Amino acid sequence: MSARDEVLARVRRATADVTEKDPVKDVPVDWAYGQPLTTPDVLEDFVEKVEDYKAAVRRVKADAVPATIVEAMQALDTTSVVLPAGLPAEWIAAVEAAGIVTHGDEPQLTHAQLNTIDAVLTTTAVGMADSGTIALDHGVGQGRRALSLLPDRHICVIRADQVVSDVPEGIARLAPAIRAGSPVTWLSGGSATSDIELSRVEGVHGPRHLSVILVED
Repeated sequence: MSARDEVLARVRRATADVTEKDPVKDVPVDWAYGQPLTTPDVLEDFVEKVEDYKAAVRRVKADAVPATIVEAMQALDTTSVVLPAGLPAEWIAAVEAAGIVTHGDEPQLTHAQLNTIDAVLTTTAVGMADSGTIALDHGVGQGRRALSLLPDRHICVIRADQVVSDVPEGIARLAPAIRAGSPVTWLSGGSATSDIELSRVEGVHGPRHLSVILVED
């Protein structure tokens, strides 16, 4: 008897008493996907995990967002930024008033042009507290993927109601965009990787610096 035959024979013996061929009916799983964890304070958990990745987090009210965006950019020595379509006019006005050079993406900037721009400012699709992960589905205010991958600094604005407890709950929020075929970009701190000798290199797969503005109104 071959090893394959032996394995299959054992499977047949183990399932000899199974009469229901549909595994869903045979062993029903009492589980609903995308449900929240019982995290006492989701926002605190989110902030703690994001800061663990050495990203900066600023918690503000809605009326303080424009000034906080400028503060975050200046803290990263930003002199130029790409602004995706759909960002609030008051955010754009604040950045321009601070003397930071702004770039739109219509017509699309080339990769070479994006590589010379310091930062990108985006909104967010969802944040996941348990892992400190932020996801972009590249909807309004988020731009195409290249915008959040090539500049060296990423300033990301997220509302408190966009923060969920964990990744499965986040996937449930992202499901419509995923089903529509939209790309999803996942951020867990600034980009970093290491080789077999554990030499850490930052900025290989995306921005080295992530600054998060959490809006709590």
